[in-house]
Amino acid sequence: MGESIALPDRVPIMPLPGALLFPHALLPLHIFEPRYRDMLEFALREHRMFSVALLKPQRNDWRSPADFFHVAGVGFIRACVGRSDGTSNLILQGLHRVRFTGFTQESPFPVATIERLDSTATGSVEADALGAKVVELYSKLKTAGRQLPEKVDQYLSDLNDMEMLADLMAATFVNDPLRRQQLLEELSLTQRLRLVIQYLREETGSAAA
Repeated sequence: MGESIALPDRVPIMPLPGALLFPHALLPLHIFEPRYRDMLEFALREHRMFSVALLKPQRNDWRSPADFFHVAGVGFIRACVGRSDGTSNLILQGLHRVRFTGFTQESPFPVATIERLDSTATGSVEADALGAKVVELYSKLKTAGRQLPEKVDQYLSDLNDMEMLADLMAATFVNDPLRRQQLLEELSLTQRLRLVIQYLREETGSAAA
């Protein structure tokens, strides 16, 4: 889906502690703060897209763009349900990695101009070999009771898209937010797959050894 949707020149941003959005991944969000209700209205009025950016360490909130990372994921609002109290529940589907290149608004929520970031070395033999190792590790995680949603699990069984594989595994199984941020920023697919393998082994212990 991500390939069929053109990105706008600018997107609103929701900086969050611990949350990142990877391409292809789904992120459920509950929108309740007034500034983010305004952000959601902006997104729905413009392109149904916004970006989720990770707050930097030791920050529980943000006061300026210096407080969050400037490489992030842009997502499309797949579903949005408004509630009687003014809050909303939505599902955001990750489309692309982007870099914020400037800010046209900083308050009450940031709006940034963006540059799309594309992976390199996506069709290499090495990437295919590393992807096969990731699938092998995932099969061990499944036997330990950790599994992707059923539809995604079925899809991965014959997945030939190593980029999607790396991103879905990073989004689902890598727990440390700074490691996920590193994986989001890594544009070399082979290096991203190596890091996914390393982090899966380190974070899941014997399950993925």
